[in-house]
Amino acid sequence: MITSCAMGPDYSRPQIDTEEKFRLSQTEGQSIANLSWWELLQDKKLQLLIDRALTENKNLKQATASVEELQARLGIARMDFFPDIAVDGTAPIDTLGGFSRKGFPTPYNYYGQSILNWEVDIWGRIRRSNEAALADLLEREENRRAVVLTLVSSVAQSYFDLLQFDTQLDIAHRALTSWEESVAISRAQLKEGLATQLDLDQFEAERARSAAQVADLERQIAQKENEISVLAGRNPAPVARGYSLDKQAAPLEIPAGLPSELLQRRPDVLQVEQSLHAATARIGVAKAARFPKITLTGFFGFSSPALSSLLDSDSKFGVAGFGLAAPILNAQSLGYEQRAAEAQARQALAQYEQTVLTAFKEVEDALAAIRSANNQYKAQQEQVNALNSALEIADLRYRGGITSYVDVLLAKRQLFDAETALTTARHLYLVSVVQLYKALGGGWSAENAEAALPLSTGLLQHND
Repeated sequence: MITSCAMGPDYSRPQIDTEEKFRLSQTEGQSIANLSWWELLQDKKLQLLIDRALTENKNLKQATASVEELQARLGIARMDFFPDIAVDGTAPIDTLGGFSRKGFPTPYNYYGQSILNWEVDIWGRIRRSNEAALADLLEREENRRAVVLTLVSSVAQSYFDLLQFDTQLDIAHRALTSWEESVAISRAQLKEGLATQLDLDQFEAERARSAAQVADLERQIAQKENEISVLAGRNPAPVARGYSLDKQAAPLEIPAGLPSELLQRRPDVLQVEQSLHAATARIGVAKAARFPKITLTGFFGFSSPALSSLLDSDSKFGVAGFGLAAPILNAQSLGYEQRAAEAQARQALAQYEQTVLTAFKEVEDALAAIRSANNQYKAQQEQVNALNSALEIADLRYRGGITSYVDVLLAKRQLFDAETALTTARHLYLVSVVQLYKALGGGWSAENAEAALPLSTGLLQHND
């Protein structure tokens, strides 16, 4: 009955009202968050980058070491359940300031002893302390999982950024080549009186605009490669590409699953829940500290006037008993400690509720982005097709002498801009899928990690 008593409230998960489905979810079925990251992201080069990041990323190593620290601290907390045994030995110094050679001037002033001190956990202080330590460990483990999920999504998003820059650089190079041809044609026509200086100036301006875009995209590519290299835990270096942006596989149907699943899957939600659990348990620790502490104490040792007879059977002694320590002068201070612990628990509860709301918002935002990007991509593709046709017609009319080359200039500019916008829409769709995967707490677990090892090893060998 004594050991079943524990001060403070028992933890229970707060009730959170959730809808039956996400507001913008159009597809029912198993959530894409149940997929492993290598099932969602099928580009082999991207998989290799993620695999290296999960092995070498410094932030992840720090998070893993932090978990190991909390595991050790939990072990320390659990040792409070066991007796504390210390060994002590004392040798006196005589009145002349030296050690006595023929015996000691005072009987029984040399002894060695073992001391036992064992707290009887009547009020549950130790149990609540261990409960809080375990919750701290689980919180840190969820933090590690959050780092893993963020790392996977960050590498994927940066990789798609890089592919977008590659595609836009290709468009800018084609535009630059086209404007250089236009400038050459315009200069020849100007000499023959078939074009004006204004036409030449317009073509040169467009060529300079494309050259500036090429330079800027080359800078962005180099910086993005450096970013990916650091995420992968290595010095800045070129990054190998797999499929181009328009060849990247993306799920056609994207079910988000049930809103209630977020509370079981998202590591940041589970992390703040464990923080709330720990804060609740510490209320019991603070409350138990206000009650008397009962300890079982014991002494066992040897006492002898001469060192030579210290271990004789008749020199043994022992005593045992109970100790009682009750707070008196600091009782009011301990009351404030309890009030502070209760306030910390209320803070943790508010943080948990806010984190859940943020989680729902991020899922809805990602679903909205996916829908918008998909519609935008379809519209941009139609625009590119129409502008391709318009450029062909403008070129034919120019070659037939019906219109000036300005019409061709306008058609080219519109087509290049539309192709760039199409690339942006495709990039937005892929990134939004990754963001939804992250917002849903997508599928990383120890079992998935073990399943990925053969795949990762094969990729590394193939790359080497």
